[in-house]
Amino acid sequence: MSAPRVVPLEAPYPEPVQAALERIMPACVPPLVLFRTLARNQRVFQRLMAGGLLDRGSISLREREIVIDRTCARCGSEYEWGVHVAFFAERVGLTAEQVAATATGDEAAFPEHERLLLRLVDALHDRAQVDDELWTALRARWSEEQLIELVALTGFYHLISFAANALRIPPEPYGARLPRPADGTRSAPASPAGRG
Repeated sequence: MSAPRVVPLEAPYPEPVQAALERIMPACVPPLVLFRTLARNQRVFQRLMAGGLLDRGSISLREREIVIDRTCARCGSEYEWGVHVAFFAERVGLTAEQVAATATGDEAAFPEHERLLLRLVDALHDRAQVDDELWTALRARWSEEQLIELVALTGFYHLISFAANALRIPPEPYGARLPRPADGTRSAPASPAGRG
């Protein structure tokens, strides 16, 4: 990865930034490089932190993390994928195979209902649309309230991935790394043809 394009803020932080960091970061974990970089524009930082979807929502924590991990992997955002895998994968019961599958596209690692989440992310990523067949399958499992949250979550993590990628945020030391094929190139999940 090339050098970061924007130098992250260092402590001491302006009071509104400090307050936001204290609210969103676990105790004893240094503020994420992404947050400190975004805080160079306090207005954008504050609005993104206010619009985050990591609070208790209408979907399960596991469903949330599957959607976030798949979205970040599809966007090639190793930074954000790695942070979420490091903080949440074990907590939500994702196996090593399932974590890798969010990046490689191997749906077989997941039960059928969770495969629908992967397909939703893929459809939105590939076509910015969801076809009727997939929507009907999703509606059989999740309420309208939950479907709105799933779509918004996918969109929000596109934004976060875009920021991490464009600003060239370096990986956190504890962040997981996207799976790499034997040739050492970064793996990119296959775009499932005909799904959506």
